[in-house]
Amino acid sequence: MRSTSTVFVFLFVVALTAFSVIVVWPSSPYRYLPGDFWPHGRGIKLGDWERETMRLGLDLQGGAYLILQADPPADYQGDLGTALDSAKNVVERRVNEFGVSEAEINKTSGNRISVQVPGLSLQEAQDLIGKTAALKFMVYDDNQQLVEASGVIDGQTIAMTGADIKNNTYAQNIGTTFAVVFETTSRGSKLMDQITRRALSYPSSDPRNYLIVMLDDVVLSQASVSGIISDSGQITGQASFSEANNLSKQLNAGALPVPLKIIQAEEVSATLGEDSVLDSVRAGQVGLLAVMLFMILYYRLPGVLASAALLVYTAITLMVFKLVPITLTLSGIAAFVLSIGIAVDANILIFERMKEELRRGRTLNAAIDIGFRRAWSSIRDSNVSTL
Repeated sequence: MRSTSTVFVFLFVVALTAFSVIVVWPSSPYRYLPGDFWPHGRGIKLGDWERETMRLGLDLQGGAYLILQADPPADYQGDLGTALDSAKNVVERRVNEFGVSEAEINKTSGNRISVQVPGLSLQEAQDLIGKTAALKFMVYDDNQQLVEASGVIDGQTIAMTGADIKNNTYAQNIGTTFAVVFETTSRGSKLMDQITRRALSYPSSDPRNYLIVMLDDVVLSQASVSGIISDSGQITGQASFSEANNLSKQLNAGALPVPLKIIQAEEVSATLGEDSVLDSVRAGQVGLLAVMLFMILYYRLPGVLASAALLVYTAITLMVFKLVPITLTLSGIAAFVLSIGIAVDANILIFERMKEELRRGRTLNAAIDIGFRRAWSSIRDSNVSTL
């Protein structure tokens, strides 16, 4: 039974390692490995999953730097400091929604927010962060004027806005068009039911039958109402799936509580850049080979096994970095290189215990079992100390 379970564990580790190598294999291996015969390109795509390049931080790949300043209307009555705190949180959610990590978002003096985002062009950062994402539903009144779509709840007239949509919207292809699919809140469901019922009382050719969706005073879609909508709906009119996906993420992150204007925007060049990445990779390769060479020369066959385990550790750790994904800065790469040396200490503890048992006359199998068992407490304590 034990032999069978060991075989299954071994096969699982082999399969996991092979998958890890596929995930972390660089698109341009000739930059990091000697020779030009290595397979290159992303190559593999499984459904919506495709191998991506490793995500690098602002110090290695550059990005965008913005300073935003609160720009409330003249009749604003709220607490600007509180609104700015909320705006900072909304900006952070937007950055997280778009998968940008290692961003630095801070409040500064003068009702300002400074934002540094790695890996985005200046235009992408402005589109992501600067918009208020204030969604409105509009209809035409009897005078052919656009007014807010509204309904009556508990005797009060309430306008339908983006706040009445749940933050679980998603982009979808619908034939040859692109749309954002949304679900309404309990209040939004009641409002949308009233709005669409009222629109259906007019023929489809009448402008009062239209439901218009606007984002930051820009018309996103204008369509005639053909049925009652309550719990869910679609926002059409996006030019591409990417545009629909961006709108979805902005809506999920929420609207800014106070308008922000960009008073400074600039591209940030990488302070360390490509050469530092290549040097760090080479340093990691040299460090890994040095540790493996020491283990093999000192422990012979067990050292070969420890070296193989170290390669497995390296592949799986890099796979986790890539799939989470984790943004690598230069200090992060240095920490990973250091962890390679730390990772082998468990092998050394086990092997030294095994050597002690072999000197006492134990058989090899017994020495291995006792070595693992007696080294565990030291391994546990050393890793807890490292954490």
